Amino acid sequence: MNTVNCESVSLFTLTPGGQSVADRLRQVLPMECYCAEKYVQEGYTPFHGSLKLTVAEAFLRDSAIIFIGACGIAVRMIAPLLKDKLTDPAVLVIDEKGQYVISLLSGHIGGANELARYVSGVIGAQPVISTATDVNQKCSFDLLAKQISAESENFREATKTVNQLLVSGHPVGIHIDPWLEKTIGFDIHHFDIRGLTVVAEDEVEHHQLSALIDVSMQKERPRWPVPSFQLIPKRLVAGIGCRKGVSSQQLLTLFEQQIQELNIHPLALVVVGSIDIKRDEPAILHLTKHFQVPFKLFSAAALSTCSDQFPQSEFVQKTVGVGCVSQPAAWLLSHGCLLGETVRQQGITLTYGVIK
Repeated sequence: MNTVNCESVSLFTLTPGGQSVADRLRQVLPMECYCAEKYVQEGYTPFHGSLKLTVAEAFLRDSAIIFIGACGIAVRMIAPLLKDKLTDPAVLVIDEKGQYVISLLSGHIGGANELARYVSGVIGAQPVISTATDVNQKCSFDLLAKQISAESENFREATKTVNQLLVSGHPVGIHIDPWLEKTIGFDIHHFDIRGLTVVAEDEVEHHQLSALIDVSMQKERPRWPVPSFQLIPKRLVAGIGCRKGVSSQQLLTLFEQQIQELNIHPLALVVVGSIDIKRDEPAILHLTKHFQVPFKLFSAAALSTCSDQFPQSEFVQKTVGVGCVSQPAAWLLSHGCLLGETVRQQGITLTYGVIK
């Protein structure tokens, strides 16, 4: 899977020679190019006050930063800004002759390793990647999680433990919940699993594994005979309809009860949807903040495109312009893959779905 993240890229050239390399990259990457004011030409923006200040702004804003110049300068610029491997942007350094592309920071989660490979291909350079799993031709827990769009309860510890085992040559297995394969057609072979042994539930104890990656959206899991680390694909969606002013605690409690009955892990939730007139509904906003997921809004017209297949309410039709809300919202979010039955309680309607 391509994990290159080019949503927002800033490139810093420190010499006129570096601009020729930058010009080649500008053709294929959407990015803002910065240089000293004395070197400004078309397509370049002067540093905002200084290189240090401009880099600091980009570090907080962008998904990737590229320096064309010496590694030492790049290190000094970003050193005071470093926070966490899970949140820092990708940082690359390219020499001004375009011979080498160094993945300097956030190789896995930030996507610097893949970006370095991509950039190297564009300019005909040699990528320089030093992360242990890549050097040893093994996958990594954190990059696999990114590829799958998955979470883990103790992500940092799981990444450290699994990656150390892999690069040390210890056997690590990966089990895919059959429910995932059956429900959404999940296929682990679409992702990077180099160094892992794919095992069924009844095979785990026979492989003498040092650890197991358990890929499942379910909350309750088997008692594995080896240390296990669950990767929870974020595939659960929820459509919500509710009366105005419904209690935030009521909605949260009912929501948690229902996903527990479905045996779905809370970390599997990826998005909540409703009709656009609910954009400021406190209970739904509280729920999305609690689970740290986006709130997708649909117009009545959009919901009407699939609402006819669900039970209609005259009151809801007169109030919001469509006969039902939660079911069509979940249907649109999941592309028609609904999960369980719609729940109607205390002025709240909940419908769940799963993204394939």
